[in-house]
Amino acid sequence: MVVLTGQSLTLKDMSKILFDGEMVTASEDSWKRVEDSRKAVEQIVEEGRVVYGITTGFGKFSDVLIEPDHVEELQLNLIHSHACGVGDPFPELVSRAMLVLRANALLKGFSGIRKTVIERLLQFVNAGIHPVVPQQGSLGASGDLAPLSHLVLPLLGEGEVFYKGKRMDAQHAMAEEGIFPIILTAKEGLALINGTQAMTAMGVVTYLEAEKLAYESEAIAAMTMEGLKGIIDAFNEKIHIVRGYPEQIAVAKRMRDHLEGSQLTTRQGEIRVQDAYSLRCIPQVHGASWQTLNYVKEKLEIEMNAATDNPLIFDGGDVVISGGNFHGQPIAFAMDFLKIAVAELANISERRIERLVNPQLNDLPPFLSAEPGLQSGAMIMQYAAASLVSENKTLAHPASVDSIPSSANQEDHVSMGTIGSRHAYQIVGNARRVLAIEAICAMQAAEIRGLEHMAPITRQVLEDGRKHVPFIAKDRIFSKDIGKAETWLKDDFSLELLIDQKK
Repeated sequence: MVVLTGQSLTLKDMSKILFDGEMVTASEDSWKRVEDSRKAVEQIVEEGRVVYGITTGFGKFSDVLIEPDHVEELQLNLIHSHACGVGDPFPELVSRAMLVLRANALLKGFSGIRKTVIERLLQFVNAGIHPVVPQQGSLGASGDLAPLSHLVLPLLGEGEVFYKGKRMDAQHAMAEEGIFPIILTAKEGLALINGTQAMTAMGVVTYLEAEKLAYESEAIAAMTMEGLKGIIDAFNEKIHIVRGYPEQIAVAKRMRDHLEGSQLTTRQGEIRVQDAYSLRCIPQVHGASWQTLNYVKEKLEIEMNAATDNPLIFDGGDVVISGGNFHGQPIAFAMDFLKIAVAELANISERRIERLVNPQLNDLPPFLSAEPGLQSGAMIMQYAAASLVSENKTLAHPASVDSIPSSANQEDHVSMGTIGSRHAYQIVGNARRVLAIEAICAMQAAEIRGLEHMAPITRQVLEDGRKHVPFIAKDRIFSKDIGKAETWLKDDFSLELLIDQKK
């Protein structure tokens, strides 16, 4: 059970909730803050004070006063009118993450929402009821208004959800779990949708997958080193210490550890003096991607525990401040950086694939083919990898450099962070396919060299991979192999093989 406090949620916690099905609850201290904040809202309504989003309209309508007997209608209208999402839904994991992140933000106690509303969010998480949320339609400022409105609809008994592997009307899933719809009151609709939880949830899932892929990329690169009789000297600790980047030093160490005991690597001067950059510069390039991953992790964990709605309530309601914590710029930048970092893992992987299959660059059978000429071997796999990295270069264009004014120019600068997070997820998927192709080629090359000569760790990785993709003895439909290798990397690759190297 993960206990939400509004202040201490980590990516490790999110991994448990998302991938291990861990349930969630809230701390007693957080409930006390929620109740105090709610009393402040009720007092504001009772006193008839003019406070944005509580007794006024929204956005450009912030100057329109709302009568007390229309408060519930105002909140319902807000959700209905803002549920303008379009396109395919976010992955179910992302919807689950949104529920958790929205609840955690509200538990900070600055939003004025009732305890029962947050309890409903937690009920949805624990029951596995995940709202269907369209991916497109958010500008990434004023909060992820459209996506979060779709997240809220099922709380009201409307919209659709994913439940027990099926997509259905929310009411059906709620009835099966004995959960009743709620009616939103003052400020609650605004508190639920004014935030960055769509881009952050997408960012969390993307980061967790990217982090795993980064570790896998090193193990795959180590097999490629063996397949190409790469020069181990390039990973000597002395080189990396004198440059000084901790991530570069760490990658070099993991590469040495992966290759310890290998009889397939060489020393400088034995076959050649130095390798091409895609081998020699693995610590420098992968290390730079790790620098970015660490930056992204830091920003996500801050945002996961941030109060991001508007207005925020302080000092028991004596101070209510309209600000802009819903603006997604920090996450927009982080997602754009992540796109570049993961795209580069794929770029350098594709260059290693080329070195594995090109007979002008190695002494292996051309295209790793069993019968070169009669059979094409891995020739077109490299084409597929080249296509994927080219697509990534387009997706890696920063979304955050764009902005379009909205709400009659009241909201005149937006982050496009949700677009950035979605593109980052696409890049991770493409990069995984590229690395799957490298894994297939690296396993083939290493096995041609001789399994008995491999390092213990890389041989374990290869043997694990062979459960999914067999040795290429003749041409076959390699699309199926790529798909199986991709599934291996996404779902079945055990990082426990590399656990000592991760410490």
